[in-house]
Amino acid sequence: MGGSPVAAQEASDDAAAARVVGSHVDSASNPLPPPGSATSAAEGDQEHAKPEAPAEAAAAAAPVEAKQEAATAAAAAGVQAMAVTVVRDVEAGPDASTSGQGGDKPSWFTPKRLLVMFCIINMLNYVDRGAIASNGVNGSRTKCSGGTCSPGSGIQGDFDLNNAEDGVLSSAFMVGLLVASLIFASLAKRYNPFRLIGVGLLVWTIATAGCGASFDFWSITICRMLVGVGEASFISLAAPFIDDNAPVPQKTAWLAMFYMCIPTGIALGYVYGGLVGKTLGWRAAFWGESILMVPFVILGFVIKPLEMKGLSHSGIKEYGQMLNREVQDQIDNNGTKHVMPGGIDDLAGKVPQKFSFSRFAKRLMTEIGLFSKDMKELLQEKVFVTVVLGYISYNFVIGAYSYWGPKAGQQIYNMTSADLMFGGITIVCGIVGTLAGGFTLDKIGSTIPNAFKLLSGATFLGAIFCFGAFCFKSLYGFIPCFSVGEILVFATQAPVNFVCLHSVMPHLRPLAMAVSTVSIHIFGDVPSSPLVGLLQDKINNWRSTALILTSILFIAAVFWFIGIFVPSVDRFEEEIEHGVPAAERSNLRPLLDDNEEARASD
Repeated sequence: MGGSPVAAQEASDDAAAARVVGSHVDSASNPLPPPGSATSAAEGDQEHAKPEAPAEAAAAAAPVEAKQEAATAAAAAGVQAMAVTVVRDVEAGPDASTSGQGGDKPSWFTPKRLLVMFCIINMLNYVDRGAIASNGVNGSRTKCSGGTCSPGSGIQGDFDLNNAEDGVLSSAFMVGLLVASLIFASLAKRYNPFRLIGVGLLVWTIATAGCGASFDFWSITICRMLVGVGEASFISLAAPFIDDNAPVPQKTAWLAMFYMCIPTGIALGYVYGGLVGKTLGWRAAFWGESILMVPFVILGFVIKPLEMKGLSHSGIKEYGQMLNREVQDQIDNNGTKHVMPGGIDDLAGKVPQKFSFSRFAKRLMTEIGLFSKDMKELLQEKVFVTVVLGYISYNFVIGAYSYWGPKAGQQIYNMTSADLMFGGITIVCGIVGTLAGGFTLDKIGSTIPNAFKLLSGATFLGAIFCFGAFCFKSLYGFIPCFSVGEILVFATQAPVNFVCLHSVMPHLRPLAMAVSTVSIHIFGDVPSSPLVGLLQDKINNWRSTALILTSILFIAAVFWFIGIFVPSVDRFEEEIEHGVPAAERSNLRPLLDDNEEARASD
């Protein structure tokens, strides 16, 4: 085609400038491009230029100034397209996967598949809690009366534990969970949260196997602590993943399905521990749990991971400058950007360096400073603090119910199979109540004030029914009344976690779940089991002990009632990945994307 050599040269220079900008992004992890990269870039430019061929032919006879304008427009279009690509690269991160918006999902991923996998893992976690509380695994101490002694059974019989020591054993895993939850939440900003879940599940699997091989009180206590470490990564990070991927009108329902596995797992643990403990021994119950978790440990390390909304990893450091408005203006005005600011300095961090205690201490202090800043921001959220205070009171009661329930029922109502009875009631009421709470909140509108209304009302009515149940002297009066109370009490599971997730900024969600978990355990079920054990040792009356314990549910209802009047904002959409506001992001990405339209049509 004919044309002015001057215009052709200037167009070539503009195209080369665009390639310089793009090449830095493409080679962020390797500053020296491979030999074939120049050829590929040239081919890409040719393909990009094909639609503009008729425009060049039409402009062949035009003045030189017109061709210069066309070349400048082409370069600007290339820069804009490259900027969109950079935004997508930032979203995708080094693992090229997001569970937020925009990135291509791994081949294994569907939202329902993720939900099912997390539900099974959550259920196994709570099967372990139910199993150690069952009479088949927990057992009883050796009893002597009138010169004759009946042998003990289970952990309590083998290690000769009193009620207080037995209660400490039930809460020992919380020590590991309390420490590790905050650590995993902080690590999620630096490492892929999906991989962190895999690490935690591996620790959990080894620790549960160690429980079965324990030889005294202290050995099994240490193993229970490590079980808490393994569980910490999952409970802190799983709920935000589900919240990211659930359909908008069904977010609370999906959370309900996930948290339904808590009562279901505990109930199955009662049954599982009772059957396996009495037939194969209490050690076999722990080994069985460990074997069941192995496939999920493998999946956690093998399958391509997801990214979590609000969190970024290594991609931010190389590409983050492209999202800076001043850098974009400079590119738009000059048409060239040869080196990203700080690009050479960033390479120093990628070169292996000798370990230095001073460097480690500096990095540690930086991490502590960032953690302190996030904690300060989190604790300033009055809605979050209010919901957690109610959750602590609630969990104080539920934790003691789950551990002492079978034993109290056996003593008060002379149940011959307390494990099966409490397991059956809990599994049915837990499923019905948790699902009902989630679907009800979605039906009336998933807002924070509505969640507090549901929380306070269901907890208050549930406390009345549970308190009244223990007043019945007959088992036939106790079962229906207690069942209704449990349905109402379990209806709070999805709404309370919905408030925890939506009352804070997205990047604080893992920390919010960790702080919530740490709080409800360190002030809730960790002290409740040994305290109830001490109270029972003091008054030696399980009915009175159960009534005193149940009355604490009214305190939870009061906290959640106050939450209705606390000013609240749903912060789920206030911040997207990497701290780029949604309005600014919409300027960088086309409103309609061909790939997204194709996926939506599928």
